[in-house]
Amino acid sequence: MQPKTNQETNGIAALYCRLSRDDGAEGDSNSISNQKKLLSRFAKDCGFGNTKHYVDDGYTGTNFNRPGFQQMIEDIEAGYVSVVIVKDMSRFGRDYLQVGYYTDNFFPEHHVRLISINDGMDSDNGDDGFAPIRNVINELYARDISRKIRSSHRLRGNAGEPLSPPPYGYIKSPENKKRWIIDPEAAQIVRDIFRMCLEGKGNETISRILQENKVLVPMAYWKSKGMGRGGKQTQDNPYRWSKSSVAKILANQEYCGDVINFKTYSKSFKNKARLENPRENWRIFKDVHEPIIDRDVFERVQDLVAKTRRRSLKKKGEEKHLLSGMLYCADCGSKLWYRTNTNNHDIHFFSCCNYKTDTRGTCETRHYIRADAIEEVVRLELRRLAVFLQEDEEAFVTLLARKSQEDLKQEKKMLETELQRCQARKEKVSVLYENLYEYSVSGKISEESFMEMSHKYELEKMELKTKIADIQARLANMGSQEKNHGHFVAAIRRFMEMDKLTAPLIRELIDHITVYETEGKGKNRSQRVVIHYRFIGILDYPQTEPAYTADTRKGVAVKYVTKSA
Repeated sequence: MQPKTNQETNGIAALYCRLSRDDGAEGDSNSISNQKKLLSRFAKDCGFGNTKHYVDDGYTGTNFNRPGFQQMIEDIEAGYVSVVIVKDMSRFGRDYLQVGYYTDNFFPEHHVRLISINDGMDSDNGDDGFAPIRNVINELYARDISRKIRSSHRLRGNAGEPLSPPPYGYIKSPENKKRWIIDPEAAQIVRDIFRMCLEGKGNETISRILQENKVLVPMAYWKSKGMGRGGKQTQDNPYRWSKSSVAKILANQEYCGDVINFKTYSKSFKNKARLENPRENWRIFKDVHEPIIDRDVFERVQDLVAKTRRRSLKKKGEEKHLLSGMLYCADCGSKLWYRTNTNNHDIHFFSCCNYKTDTRGTCETRHYIRADAIEEVVRLELRRLAVFLQEDEEAFVTLLARKSQEDLKQEKKMLETELQRCQARKEKVSVLYENLYEYSVSGKISEESFMEMSHKYELEKMELKTKIADIQARLANMGSQEKNHGHFVAAIRRFMEMDKLTAPLIRELIDHITVYETEGKGKNRSQRVVIHYRFIGILDYPQTEPAYTADTRKGVAVKYVTKSA
């Protein structure tokens, strides 16, 4: 040991300790408490009286953005630290390049002495020829541990074990940590959020309601229950919900009872940032735990969210119409936007968002329809369905069954054809891959070409595998139409009881509505509106009149006709 300089006598002796979850497997000798004892005893024996511990418990050595380490670096830059002592260089870090930067550049520039006890290294003794080798070995250890962890992670994920913590609304079962059970208090908030979405409320409105009702945000809720979770721990207002938090809950398929693994990934063991994984790389295991949200409700919400227009309403505080996002142009297929007349704010209407005069779009006509007109058309049509159901329920159910059978037969034929095409292509890709490997071994193609083509075939195989599984699932679920008919009939009955339109009821019954351009002139003007029902499509049923009109304003008659009319 070299004699101490004046700077070392007056400066701080930084005793740095680090332990990660991976290092825990090495035994108790690496525990933080034992590191502190070792470093303190060494400092005392060598006469370093002014000591300070810098500790990072639970941080990987491949990441140098650790709070204890960064505080030590700040103190070094401020001139407070004269010597840094570690148990061994693996505690300092496991990234060869980063460790080399600090030992070869940063510490010498700041006149800081570095001592590694177990390695017998002291920077005051000059260059240690074995230091670079030790640093490489330490990095290789981290790489090997990462490989083993990733392998174990992949095995557990493919076996259906949840790899992520349970989302808000679930907790781990006390009997089996690999199983999620419902947290009743949080689960009710999740149900309320889905209910409000079906009622037509936007994410900002839902977050405002939750805040007004003093509902704790997920992180604050977990903290109040003593459940440690990663992420931002501090927030000024524990009731301040954001629209992104609401959107995340509405998009979480785990609430249907599913486990979804591999939604994110990291590039390497040195970069812990989580990146979004393509959906085809996910592994989905359905009905693993008890659902909070019915799958049909979840799918309706996803459909509603996908159709929600992204622009803000022009008039501040204006509520969305209950048919917003459901009306489509019959000519160009674009959505009809809900608008307010600039001269008369009592008049609300829908028009094509792709109309060339309004938005420099491509649609030739505006497809204007009054909001009260389309609302009346839908209400009258649902009333006619209700009367039909009430007068002859057997005929109504038979009609639904016949309609579904026709559609199912056509869809099944299409799916089976597509399934055969995908399976044939998958087999062909496997043969191409085998031939490519043989060409590579025989030297007919370069290694670079082999890597490029093999990667392309691997991606195509994964896409085909996902598509085949999706088609097979759709074919297997075709038998659930009877359940869908029951939902449809039940919704019609609810309409019979209240005889009024609500956003949840409309979205339970109707998939979308197609609006045609007005035809005729003056009092003879009419407009065709076609309703597409969920699970059924366009419903043709016996009626005494092929069409009816809704006179909602002077000189304009809105005519609704079915496909058969």
